[in-house]
Amino acid sequence: MSDAEPRPSHEPIIAVYPGSFDPITVGHLDILERAVKLFDHVIVAIGQHPTKPGYFSVERRAELIRRSAEHLTNFEVSAFSGLVVDFCRERGAKAIVRGLRAVSDFEPEFQMGLANRDLDPGVETVFLIPRPDRMFVSSSLVREIAGHGGHYQRYVSPAVAQAMAERVREG
Repeated sequence: MSDAEPRPSHEPIIAVYPGSFDPITVGHLDILERAVKLFDHVIVAIGQHPTKPGYFSVERRAELIRRSAEHLTNFEVSAFSGLVVDFCRERGAKAIVRGLRAVSDFEPEFQMGLANRDLDPGVETVFLIPRPDRMFVSSSLVREIAGHGGHYQRYVSPAVAQAMAERVREG
């Protein structure tokens, strides 16, 4: 099948939305909500860093993603390590979804997208822009606000807010 030929209608288009999601924020959810409208199935892929344990364990992040997005149906959560294009190949995904919040995100995301296309030309990178009121929200910002006793709850789902409150109490 050439690139110009339409794909068979029975072949679902699977996308991978990779990230650390530590924790998932309303900005991440905004991108996921839009991605599930564009693709038949979206895999939220939690990248496992070999030397960084994270704020939450990978298992806890997966649980929080599922609880935060329980209103959506055509997605799943999976952990991965290594190259995202290899994960895409393993899972039959044809697209990588990435969010762009600001101009500063563009260059590193663009470089990563070009590298991924070079590694596997059959996987496209799709950039989605969050709603303006969510463009500044990041996991590191949420962790920073929480760590200083600030009001972070509006930047995360109720499930994440509860988990973060527990984590802050634990130290």
